[in-house]
Amino acid sequence: MTHKLWQKKLELNYSKAIIDIVQFGSTLEEGKNPRDIDIAVIFKSISLKQQLEEAQHIKKQLEKESNLPIHIKAYDYESLFDESNFAKESIIFLGMSLLLKKPFVNRLGFSPQVQIGYSLKSLAKKEKIKCNYLLNGKGGKYGILREYKGILVKPGLIEVPSYTENIFTEALKKITPSITIQKVLVPL
Repeated sequence: MTHKLWQKKLELNYSKAIIDIVQFGSTLEEGKNPRDIDIAVIFKSISLKQQLEEAQHIKKQLEKESNLPIHIKAYDYESLFDESNFAKESIIFLGMSLLLKKPFVNRLGFSPQVQIGYSLKSLAKKEKIKCNYLLNGKGGKYGILREYKGILVKPGLIEVPSYTENIFTEALKKITPSITIQKVLVPL
């Protein structure tokens, strides 16, 4: 069984009050070992009691599709974007729609990306070459930019899909301590 439910063809039974069912959190981050699957159920304006009942109905269906425990949260748009919602950033930048099979934030007309800045100025030539091979590849092998669909925006700045942030930052930290990270929403 997979923990990437958004990649599976799911036959979910849900009400018209549900706008989307979104997988988010560590199960979507490359290089992480998740202990559970985080699911956000996004509702139209219905009562909290109805939201909780519907969310539990979805949870029971998803539990049959995974060997990891399902952690489910119910939101309407107001509660999803509320400043007290600590899961908001993960839902927006990592969330994958189980209904659309693509990033949740695509519904809002955006693609989630991470811009990683790095400096090689104080490094030896050997380390600069090592960074180039890491990003672009060597000897016919792909570098991590191509492997994970990242792009070089300009020297010292790459843009990568949000789910690969951990892969890139950990790899670059082995070469240079000078890294900056900025999450951006790119219009579709």
